[in-house]
Amino acid sequence: MRIYNPANPGMDYVALSAGDLVRACTQTGDAAAWEEFIRRFHRLIASVVLRVARRWGESSRQVIDDLVQDTYLKLCADECRLLRVFKARNPEAFYAYLKVVTANLVHDHYKGTHSAKRGAGVAEVPVDPNLASAVDPHDAEAAAKGGERQILLREMDDLLRKVAQGPNFKRDRRVFWLYYRAGLTASSIAALPTIELSTKGVESTISRLTRLLREEVAKGQGLPAQRQRESEGI
Repeated sequence: MRIYNPANPGMDYVALSAGDLVRACTQTGDAAAWEEFIRRFHRLIASVVLRVARRWGESSRQVIDDLVQDTYLKLCADECRLLRVFKARNPEAFYAYLKVVTANLVHDHYKGTHSAKRGAGVAEVPVDPNLASAVDPHDAEAAAKGGERQILLREMDDLLRKVAQGPNFKRDRRVFWLYYRAGLTASSIAALPTIELSTKGVESTISRLTRLLREEVAKGQGLPAQRQRESEGI
């Protein structure tokens, strides 16, 4: 195992093994580490998304690109929980793990979509057993404690859908949550091929949506008083 120094801005992430690179991403949050993660694993993620989506009869390039972006968002959610639980057993183990996780996330998307159609818009997406078995059972307590925050995030997302309209809404919404919820830097987000924005473009998008959201919250109509106080961190 190669030892890396989180405080070393000159770290050569290209030279790290897959397992060490994942640890560097989750422990340091260094933009250079994430850029190397995207460079190294994007083709794998995109190919798995494409293959699984086609099994569900998907043919839209835009939908597939959206699913790739959503996969990154879910990989980084909850302080990169899906990445943190990975334990390297051999040099190729992470590639296999990433394939399974990505495929399960896409399957869950379509299960939820089909469930919503059957349930008149109300869907409860089941947790894939392969993903559930990969999560430490002690995370259940932390998940319960995070319930209130999850409610806040859903409410904030509803407001975001209200104030941020336009042809690029889906992309801009993902940029917003990749930054605030997943913790990726603007340069890391810009490195995603499906985003198609420069680092400055990402920063501008985040600034604009943050301003619109704060203005809406300030009206006192968007969130309950307690939620408004909790949202001040955004």
